[in-house]
Amino acid sequence: MRRFSLTVALVLVSIAALFAAGGSETTSDPMSGTITFAIWDNNLNAFIEENDMVGKFQEVYPNAEIEVEKIKDDSEYWNSMRIRTSGGQLPDVMFNKPFTLARFQDYLLDLSGLEAASDNILAEGYAVDGKILGIPMTAGYEYVFYWKDLFEEAGVEVPTTWPEFVEVCKQLQDYYGAQDPDFIALGIGLKDEWPDYPFMEFMPSLINGEGDTWNVMATQDRPFEEGTDIRTAYERVYELFTSGVLGKDPLGLGNDQINNLFAAKKVAIFPSGDWSLQNIINAGADVSELGTFYLPVRMSTDEPYRVIVQGDSLMGVTTHSDNPELAKAFVEWFYSDAWYPDYLAYVSSSSSMASFPKEKDPILAESDAGCPDMELVTYGGAGDDFTAIQNETSFDYKKLGAQMLTEGFDLDATFEDLNTRWTEARAKLGIE
Repeated sequence: MRRFSLTVALVLVSIAALFAAGGSETTSDPMSGTITFAIWDNNLNAFIEENDMVGKFQEVYPNAEIEVEKIKDDSEYWNSMRIRTSGGQLPDVMFNKPFTLARFQDYLLDLSGLEAASDNILAEGYAVDGKILGIPMTAGYEYVFYWKDLFEEAGVEVPTTWPEFVEVCKQLQDYYGAQDPDFIALGIGLKDEWPDYPFMEFMPSLINGEGDTWNVMATQDRPFEEGTDIRTAYERVYELFTSGVLGKDPLGLGNDQINNLFAAKKVAIFPSGDWSLQNIINAGADVSELGTFYLPVRMSTDEPYRVIVQGDSLMGVTTHSDNPELAKAFVEWFYSDAWYPDYLAYVSSSSSMASFPKEKDPILAESDAGCPDMELVTYGGAGDDFTAIQNETSFDYKKLGAQMLTEGFDLDATFEDLNTRWTEARAKLGIE
């Protein structure tokens, strides 16, 4: 297996040092100076601080300095990055999600020539016009976390179809809610809106097996018509969300609160990414009865059991960087054997690098064991046309999930309004 190391980098630094020692004329060192690295991930931030990332990088590049800019959460992160584009103030190195890559593509450098890019098993799939603008830090899978002992006591089993999933949620709510009015069968932190993404963002792709759902929508005048994949998905979500399984105050709790309640077994089911395993453990939960399964959206076992996989946290170098070569060197280093394997061992996510394979945590591996015939769907995010239409229509799938729980919400009227605005936006923008 090819190992990605820093040997070449060390040799180059040594050669440069020899020239300098010999009194030869040298230009300014491109590997000196300060770069900023913006993140929102609490787990990554903790690992960076506990493992002295800056100090370890300086062992290779002693004249370099890294300023880690920790932003509160991903919502604040995207707002900050969006504002900073116009002022030329993006950090040297930033992360993107698949759905934000198109938004920032004009501000990202091509990393196709980096070894970190060629070794990454997902990077090429997110290339824009043949350019790799972001290197996925991990391969992300979506799970449904659940408590085995709560399932057993309530007499329910792990569902493998959407009707079974809905029924299990209802039975859990009825069984435990009768004893505890604060109990929540299905925990989704809708106060933050974004935690509904396993349903509002991924379900259309899971229904049709197409990871490019949003870009297909950009080619349609009325994508919310009866029978379309997105309408079918949202009709199912609406029925589930309004069935009472989200507890008595579904809009009053955010993701952190749901995470803590789940850890205390006041929530039975918690759909989220693999990264939530670490958050559950950090909340002090005894995970001996913790299990996982993949969200089933198929209506019967005759349909494929589809599972989303996506590159998460795509690291890129921005055009605003005053020292792009140092920023690229940092990206190479981050994905090298000097740093990446230790980080990978720290997190619950899967590896995105061919040189550093990783076995899944046993709790997460339960999902694979229970779904041997799964069909993987690589989620691709959205391109320029969809983003332009989305901005014109103010369509926000994550916000829409929370709106379903508001008083007076009319699903059919919402679909009709979205169809009208979508058609008008495509005509106004000249999108074919």
